[in-house]
Amino acid sequence: MAEEQAKKPAGATGAAKADAKPAAKKEKPPALEDKPFREFMEQHYLPALKADLGDRGVDDLELALTCEPMPIAGMADAGEVWQAIGRWNGGDREFRIYFPKEDINGSKGFSCTEKGAATSTLESFMIDERKASLDLMVVCLVKRLRAQKWIERN
Repeated sequence: MAEEQAKKPAGATGAAKADAKPAAKKEKPPALEDKPFREFMEQHYLPALKADLGDRGVDDLELALTCEPMPIAGMADAGEVWQAIGRWNGGDREFRIYFPKEDINGSKGFSCTEKGAATSTLESFMIDERKASLDLMVVCLVKRLRAQKWIERN
């Protein structure tokens, strides 16, 4: 019997192992960015943005997600678009990020205004980014507000 055991090839331990299936891999939960647009924006992006700007001293920030015409001269005819709107400093500072499609990876625009002035310029936003992530969207807006000299003097 000892001779039979010695003649078996290495790794052959019987039928039980031959029938065993590899353990199933656990499925990863979907990425935050793969969630539906409104869910991602309301539950993840706006809270992350509020926390980040709060850490930078913006303590009276009001954020909203809405779908309405753009408040820019000549753009009202374009119809309603999704907008992430932020106001602070007693409402004196306002920025908007526009999403013409209900998609964070689609084209985006940016505008800002101070002290109730009419918004006059629509700027492209995150045009070089192929895939938007939560962190990237927050960082890009913070950089844009820093360039406006609204936060963290540069």
